[in-house]
Amino acid sequence: EPEVTIVSGLRDTVVSEGDDVTFQCQVSHENARDVEWKLQDVALQNNEMNEISVEKGRIHRLTLRKVTEQDIGTVTFRVGAHTSTA
Repeated sequence: EPEVTIVSGLRDTVVSEGDDVTFQCQVSHENARDVEWKLQDVALQNNEMNEISVEKGRIHRLTLRKVTEQDIGTVTFRVGAHTSTA
C-alpha cells in the first residue's frame, strides 16, 4: 500500500469568537487511514461542535463551530507519519 503524504497543508487562521472556522488538508491518496485531527494535543471527534469530513476522498476538513477563547491553540492534522499544523 503506498504511503499517504500531505499535498496541501493547513493554513493559520484568525477568527472572531462565536464564528465557525474551517481547516483543510489535502492528501496524496484517497481513503487514507490512520487520520487524526487534534486541537491543543487533544484528539477531536466528529460531534456537534467539531465537524470532520472528507471531500473527493482526498480533502480532509475540520470545522470548529462557535469558537471560544478556549479554542485558541494549535490545530494538527496527522496522516500516518506526516503532520501539518496551524
